[in-house]
Amino acid sequence: MPDPILSIKDLTVDFRTEDGVVHAVNHVTYDVFPGETLGIVGESGSGKSVSQLAVLGLIPQPPGRITSGEAYFNGKNLLTMGKKDLRRIRGGEVAMVFQDPMTSLNPVFKIGDQIAEAIHAHNDVSNKAARSRTIELLKLVGVPTPERRYDQYPHEFSGGMRQRAMIAMAIANEPKLLIADEPTTALDVTIQAQILEVLKKARDETGAATILITHDLGLVAEMADRVVVMYAGKVMELTDVRTLFEAPRHPYTVGLMDSLPRMTVDEEWLRPIPGQPPSLISPPPGCPFHPRCFLSNGRERCREEEPPLRPLGPDGHVSACHFAEELEGQQSKQVETPVEAAGSKG
Repeated sequence: MPDPILSIKDLTVDFRTEDGVVHAVNHVTYDVFPGETLGIVGESGSGKSVSQLAVLGLIPQPPGRITSGEAYFNGKNLLTMGKKDLRRIRGGEVAMVFQDPMTSLNPVFKIGDQIAEAIHAHNDVSNKAARSRTIELLKLVGVPTPERRYDQYPHEFSGGMRQRAMIAMAIANEPKLLIADEPTTALDVTIQAQILEVLKKARDETGAATILITHDLGLVAEMADRVVVMYAGKVMELTDVRTLFEAPRHPYTVGLMDSLPRMTVDEEWLRPIPGQPPSLISPPPGCPFHPRCFLSNGRERCREEEPPLRPLGPDGHVSACHFAEELEGQQSKQVETPVEAAGSKG
């Protein structure tokens, strides 16, 4: 295996609130390798986005605080880097597509000028060259009549078009790592499929490694090479995407699969994960998932001993479950991807 382009080790992020300290990210470790797409999945509040925002120095401090960990990008620890050096990397070598483009784009500046500003921030180029590059980028991500669209404002773009503009801005400086945070949220399934194709095209254009943050397992099945499953601020499972769907080895992953409709059989009812995610201010002792876990069955070890993230074989499959081996033979589920769903809608 090549050296990872991003290596996160033992990352812990807390937020101080009036009710207590929220343990948003709890000793998270994973690597991202050059050219791969790493999916990060989990319920809302599982720490997916916060882990990436912390690495890029984008969480407000206070109330946020990185209490431990390292994040090496091309051998440099981003968490100890000065603000000036970090700004040089953000938007240049590392770029992020945020969840809501309407709050990421400035409503009083033209779309084209905002993309051109990102180019100027990292390159010594003329206004004419920046404009030409911006029009080229808008065309690349599928914005029609990019010369005219350059001079329009965010409110004149549809939601899907704004997301395309954000992707154009993210790849403007040919980053080595592209982070996409819920890139298809609030878009209908046909537009989701189009944005997926744009992301694939952007990845191919830049050759960047990609981190795809999502709660959509269909998106993961379509895009990812490997997958990190997070719950309550922790990594529950990490493996390649095929193994995740064919042989999951954590009860939470199995619960996520079971809560999806299957295309292969008629199902009258879905099987939701019982209960609610735990409080991140006062998480339960032992395994954070044990109060909702079908495999725990009240076992003392699950209630009292926090399971480490441990290897399940030589292929890099790891799981934070004391009894992961008991899930062997778990049935896989066929997941509908956004592209398939768009096709079914004609």
